[in-house]
Amino acid sequence: MNAEFYEALKLIEREKEIPFDSLLRCLEIALAKAYERSLNIEDDQVTLKVEQTSSKGGSPFRISRVSRVSEYVENPHTQISLADAREISPKANYGDRIPVVLSDREVDRMGGRIASQVARQVLMQEIREAERNKVYDEYVDRVGDVISGTISRRDRGDLVVQLGNQLGKMEAYLPGLEQTRGEQYRFHDRMKFFVVDVRKAGKGPRGPQIIVSRSHPSLLRRLFELEVPEIESGHVIIKSVARDPGQRSKIAVAAKDDRYDPVGSCVGHRGQRVQAVVDELRNEKVDIVRWSPDQRQFIIESLSPAKVVEVRLDEINKAALVIVQDIHLSLAIGKEGQNVRLAAKLTGWRIDIRSESQLHAGDLPEFMESIAPLEEAEYEEEDIYDTKKIADLPDDDDEEENDQDDEIYEEEVIELAPVVDVEAEASVDAEAATGVVASENVVVEDLDDSIIDLSGFDDDEDED
Repeated sequence: MNAEFYEALKLIEREKEIPFDSLLRCLEIALAKAYERSLNIEDDQVTLKVEQTSSKGGSPFRISRVSRVSEYVENPHTQISLADAREISPKANYGDRIPVVLSDREVDRMGGRIASQVARQVLMQEIREAERNKVYDEYVDRVGDVISGTISRRDRGDLVVQLGNQLGKMEAYLPGLEQTRGEQYRFHDRMKFFVVDVRKAGKGPRGPQIIVSRSHPSLLRRLFELEVPEIESGHVIIKSVARDPGQRSKIAVAAKDDRYDPVGSCVGHRGQRVQAVVDELRNEKVDIVRWSPDQRQFIIESLSPAKVVEVRLDEINKAALVIVQDIHLSLAIGKEGQNVRLAAKLTGWRIDIRSESQLHAGDLPEFMESIAPLEEAEYEEEDIYDTKKIADLPDDDDEEENDQDDEIYEEEVIELAPVVDVEAEASVDAEAATGVVASENVVVEDLDDSIIDLSGFDDDEDED
């Protein structure tokens, strides 16, 4: 092993970012295999030690065989007598491990064709194993974090993501189950991923597998932590997250200090912060709701933008009955039940929604059949159900300032079809057909055209 071999190890250290000491350990294993092959030893008990030397012009390495001091030497390649050991180290005793420098003849014997091939193969294998361990140690602590990557290729149903800024540095895998439904993945697209798991390398040629996700709910949480400084500082807390990947998400936030507006902090100036998250999630709609320790109020907030009339709770079954106006029933349920499903995930309550007409008709879920009707004024103290109406909450005028940020955000991400009161239109059409129209429904758009000129009317009456 000359200076060129030393420079080759230094080059591997720079390219693969493997510590030089780890490369020396790989070299020791490879030389031990070559030593055993040169002497036809198959017990895998030979241990060699490689050390750097400071001598100029000679070999940059010193190779030693580690031998155990024994009373009876049965294997001269792994054992050494006490007398020979004390020539090397005067304080040697039985059981000590003494490095014995290999002679030039033993080193040259390892340079044979077969031994050299074995050493080369083992060295490359150990270097790959060291590289895998380095990658595993680097990313195992990043499970639960967000990393950036570039889509490089497709491997069956999975996608291979190139991590870092350099090609060939490290690869992660995006399984099909972790991909967002409906999201388009194009080659060389750069996006953020959530690290789900890092698996140890097996005996195969592939290194440690870094599993990433685009559909994990915690991806939304981490993105808000990156975009909102108040969350990173701890003044605003994300209480819960509910996500339907690629479609819509809800996030509940609260503030430790009353001086901070949790919803406004997440929305940002003109919606810049939440818009950055929406862009990263490829236009996935995000609802930001205000968390409340009052479970009724929290359920009301989670069903936004629907307006809730009444909430009844079953503490034992962790179930809630929500009453809404008839015109808001479809809005509260959402498309294919999406809104109520996300609200249930966000709050942790089982939510059943009924309209006012269904409530009066007695259409109640089974777990709520024992609740008193809406007209009942008093409730027994031992009743496990509790009722709180919107009338008991603060007025809309008092909450107008707090809801301002929510309204700004809802205008950006939620498009609602206008609600038409069918009964009102039918009554107006009927009145128009009979020629009778209520005065409160008449709107005079041009006041000037509706003014009747009465000048001269008094004069005519006087003349008569």
